[in-house]
Amino acid sequence: MTVVIVGADRVGTRLAKTLIAENMNVIMFEQDMEKANIASNSLDCLVINKDGLDPDNLRDAGVSKADYFISLTGSDERNMIACGLVNREFNTPNKIASVHNITFTHTSLLEKSFLGIDYIVNPELEAAKEIISKIEHGATGDIMLFENTSLQIRTVPVPEDSVFAGKLVKDLHTVLAARVLVALIYQDGQYTIPKGDTLIQEGDLLYLMGNEEDLSKVLAQVGKERINLNKMIIVGGNDISAYVCQHFYDKGEISTHKKHFWNLFQKPLGKKNIAIIDRDYKRCKELAARFPEALILNEDISDDNVLEDEGLTDGDLIMAATENQELNIVSAVYAKSLGVKKALALVKKTSYLNVATNLGIDVPISLNYSTLQGILRFMRRRNLKNSYAIPESDIEVIQLQVPETSMAAGLLVKEMTFPPQSLILSVKSGDQDILPNGNYEIKKGDNIIMMVKKDNIDRVQKIFE
Repeated sequence: MTVVIVGADRVGTRLAKTLIAENMNVIMFEQDMEKANIASNSLDCLVINKDGLDPDNLRDAGVSKADYFISLTGSDERNMIACGLVNREFNTPNKIASVHNITFTHTSLLEKSFLGIDYIVNPELEAAKEIISKIEHGATGDIMLFENTSLQIRTVPVPEDSVFAGKLVKDLHTVLAARVLVALIYQDGQYTIPKGDTLIQEGDLLYLMGNEEDLSKVLAQVGKERINLNKMIIVGGNDISAYVCQHFYDKGEISTHKKHFWNLFQKPLGKKNIAIIDRDYKRCKELAARFPEALILNEDISDDNVLEDEGLTDGDLIMAATENQELNIVSAVYAKSLGVKKALALVKKTSYLNVATNLGIDVPISLNYSTLQGILRFMRRRNLKNSYAIPESDIEVIQLQVPETSMAAGLLVKEMTFPPQSLILSVKSGDQDILPNGNYEIKKGDNIIMMVKKDNIDRVQKIFE
């Protein structure tokens, strides 16, 4: 499969690395010479230091034979025009454009295949969807959800005083509050698919699989019990924050005087009670007009005592979502020190995710990672039911369905030869969610969730064909 990517910023290069690891032929365009040189030195693919909107350059690169054309420059207009040009001049079947402006991503445009674009990825909307999912599940950590199954994956840190520290994986059942599977461990700066004799250490991050009830018991055991997140503090009034507010208010109306807003909500209500802090006066006016239910504060979060002066230190959740990722981390950590129960921080670099977790932030969200996931889900929609790339690693969690014609049907798990570092985590067979052992027999129609290395995804899929 051949993929042409225009734009060698963080998302473009991260996408290219992922696709190259899956043995795809990637061709990248980047006009900026410095960015092109960096991409050329770090990627095992052809990087062309030319304009990706020039038909001659595209023709010379073989775009007419490409399976995907993906435009990820910093300009919405250039991305859309590039896809429109490829749609008109070449026979490329799939065109993807990164578009930030919500006006362009309106549903009616998508329904009409605007400019021949097959998929529009809105980075802010992708991040907002991930944030909403985390908040709706209690903001207790990262979460992976799958189709047609009650099983999910949650992250659990192992602090200094954790009952898990110093235990072998095979002995964890003696201290766990419920039955779960240790699917992955982040340890000493790298991810490992654990074995029974893997030793869990202080500072590790565990990826646990189980149903929601069992995982909630384990999370409560480590001090991450789920609470009602009714009082939300949002720092930064950007589009991401607006999408989150729009979701939770659902166009509802709550009539209050802003002055007494926070004191009115002593009991949990159906809708979230939100305070938004932003230093831009014009933006605050726009937010106040759009969300009259919310408390809008024209303040700078970096000023002294903002949360204390506004009486927000007893909030259930702070969502720090400014353009400054370092400020987001600091604001979230500071808010928790004042008494805010949960903290969510938006970052751009995926390398900051583990840093934020180690600093006590419950849910770090990477804007670039969310965008990448949106693109990959669209590209894999025909082959995989779901997929999650583990940040800063070569491991993915995938969900696939065993076809009716699969040669794997009837085989025991122990009889199947999977690539190294591949692990079946669970199987949904009929109405049953199963954590299988080697004696489980694969059946037609089974939904299988697996942990695999990126470069083995194609091989694993072929095993079940």
